[in-house]
Amino acid sequence: MIQNGEPPERRPWLERLGLAAIALVMGTLLTVMGIAAWAGGEWILAAMSASGAVLTIGVGVVTLIRG
Repeated sequence: MIQNGEPPERRPWLERLGLAAIALVMGTLLTVMGIAAWAGGEWILAAMSASGAVLTIGVGVVTLIRG
């Protein structure tokens, strides 16, 4: 949160790496679920899982870069 016009503090590297690792694991699980749904003919579930995987991995990358 920005107070008095000051930029927010950055998170420590260990916390950023931990959050990115959690995002990577969740993104991997969503990818696997999307592949399984696609193989089973559930196209809507596959699309939702794929978009969730992309967004989750993207947030993990942004967490590493911006802190």
